[in-house]
Amino acid sequence: MTITFERIVIAVPELDAAAEQYQRLFATPPFRGKSLQGRSVARWGLPNTVIELVQSAVGQSCVQGLVLSLPEAEPQEQSVPNAMGLDVRTCGGHSTADFRQLPSEAQYAGLSVDHVVLRTSDAEACITLFSDELGVRLALDKTVPEWGGRMLFFRTGKLTLEVIESDKDDSGDNFFWGLAYQCSDLASVVSDFDARGIAASSIRDGRKPGTLVATLKSHDLGIPTLLIQPAK
Repeated sequence: MTITFERIVIAVPELDAAAEQYQRLFATPPFRGKSLQGRSVARWGLPNTVIELVQSAVGQSCVQGLVLSLPEAEPQEQSVPNAMGLDVRTCGGHSTADFRQLPSEAQYAGLSVDHVVLRTSDAEACITLFSDELGVRLALDKTVPEWGGRMLFFRTGKLTLEVIESDKDDSGDNFFWGLAYQCSDLASVVSDFDARGIAASSIRDGRKPGTLVATLKSHDLGIPTLLIQPAK
């Protein structure tokens, strides 16, 4: 068993309304249940992770945190203390394994998560947490001023955590900022979205040569969301 990003947890103020938006996005109803903390959740299984909406006392929907599955982790979720105050948890993977056995309508194969964006004022603390402590591979560490400054890419399980270090004079906040979904045929996905009443921007060239991207304009819960077609 290898380390994986088991779940991406999204906190929402109104679960029913949020689940309705994502049900349209994923073209399938979610599994509804309770989290280990007793809060109401809605889950969708994507090919490389699980998207979990959780009812929370927040004013605006946001990516709350990540749950990582580790070979040596306890079956129950354990919070990982960190200097940035990020909601990062580990588990043995049993919860998701059980979820994957549920009826197929809770699973959606049309999109996978390409990456999650984390904004931080301390890139070195991110390396300590995700690479040194958790063992996620640091695939790239580079500084690109036109893309926002120093960028780190942690990769495992065909999913990337993209970290953007803010200017040192910034507020110092550390938070998960946005999501990017990957698909094999972006034009087909955007056309299908349009037929289902989901708005997306026009398709354009991505930053990485050969990629195509579009920005989700509705049914995104107010979370910056990108659609990506990888280079052929």
